[in-house]
Amino acid sequence: MLTLNIPSEYGYVILVSVLSCFVNTWLAMRVGSARKKYGIKYPVMYSESNNVFNCIQRAHQNFLENFTQFQVMLLLGGIHYPQLGAAAGLVWLLGRIVYALGYSTGDPQKRLKGGFQYIGLLFLLFSTLRFGVGLLGWV
Repeated sequence: MLTLNIPSEYGYVILVSVLSCFVNTWLAMRVGSARKKYGIKYPVMYSESNNVFNCIQRAHQNFLENFTQFQVMLLLGGIHYPQLGAAAGLVWLLGRIVYALGYSTGDPQKRLKGGFQYIGLLFLLFSTLRFGVGLLGWV
């Protein structure tokens, strides 16, 4: 049996988790606005003729593809390193915003400016692994 003590600083982790939901909503709203602007009707996911819409849609879709693993690693890894975990989560979110803004230009290469997001994600991966092996008593 293990008793888990959650430090008060874990509140930062929770705030970053909530912030990520707002980023997701912002990305979804951008897709909705692009649908109206470019006349892309539901349920069509991608346009056959409008690359800018496709890039905006793809930026949101890519966020969703990574959102679950981000949340899991943030919330679990943040238990062991709450302040660093929250900071890493912010780095990931800022990277995702830069990624989306670059992608939304219609030039997919500009999404690469948000590549620094992986620094945050790698720290979250490390901290989640550290938490797991710590629970097992391996370190």
